Amino acid sequence: MKVTRALQPILPLCQRLLPDMPNLLVFPGFPSFPSLPGLPDLPSLPSRLAGFSMALLKATALDLAILAGHLLLYPSGIAQERRCAIRPELPGPASPGEPTRLPAQAAPPVVLLHGFIDNRSVFVLLRRSLAQHGRHRVESLNYSPLTCDIRTAAELLGRHIEEICERTGSPQVDVVGHSLGGLIARYYVQRLAGDARVRTLVTLGTPHSGTRVAPLANAHPIVRQMRPGSELIEELSRPAPGCRTHFVSFWSDLDHLMDPLESACVDHPDLLAQNVRVTGIGHLALPVHPAVATGIRQALDTEHPATPADVAGTAPRSGGLTVA
Repeated sequence: MKVTRALQPILPLCQRLLPDMPNLLVFPGFPSFPSLPGLPDLPSLPSRLAGFSMALLKATALDLAILAGHLLLYPSGIAQERRCAIRPELPGPASPGEPTRLPAQAAPPVVLLHGFIDNRSVFVLLRRSLAQHGRHRVESLNYSPLTCDIRTAAELLGRHIEEICERTGSPQVDVVGHSLGGLIARYYVQRLAGDARVRTLVTLGTPHSGTRVAPLANAHPIVRQMRPGSELIEELSRPAPGCRTHFVSFWSDLDHLMDPLESACVDHPDLLAQNVRVTGIGHLALPVHPAVATGIRQALDTEHPATPADVAGTAPRSGGLTVA
């Protein structure tokens, strides 16, 4: 049936959005209505599909608008940003009659890492949001669009973080990575001993378990590394005992670049991880949406267990964020 064949590409997404109708979407073709165990729920199906279509339409329109705006900003982010020495700010003098105030422990610098064939301009709005809420030590790293190996990019990130720590005097940094940027940062943390430097790693729409989207793009080596079962993904599934970095993964239920959708979740027994489901927006909106920016700030400001032993035996936490 032509309609059924047309729906096949979105069947996984439909299965998630219509959990009470599993038998409707399990097979390539729809069974006849009389054989459906969920027949009493059929009257609600049109409204459920209408809601799904509207959500998908809104998310797609938002992604297209963001893409158009990002294309205008893209040239401004091609060059690496200038860096200067930034030391923690000391509090001003106490008012008469107040006790002398000791300097509070400064928050670590934040490093922003963009996604595939992108640059630091994608973080213009997030950077502004962080600065408005007291995070003034924010830096971005551009890795070359010609980079063909996630491991090489992770080594570059490591050198960049070491330079930031030396320049700012901070022993650690926080990292926010969008899409591929999150995977590069995770490789640095897990496989290159970066957990000594990265306090919190926030990932946005990152294919932690690999993604099957766009099979024709396999000609690019980095795309092949992001496939489920690739050598690099297998590396990240290996034991990581004692990893000190806290992971917070924001994943969207309308992310058209994640197949399956849950591949954007961190699922590893040795990692301190929290997965936050974002409802109502797509892949490109994750680094620019104000509600997600609020969630990122909260993740960076939250005190986390110092070692995996503090939460031994617990499963990765999950949460939800509705933004549309």
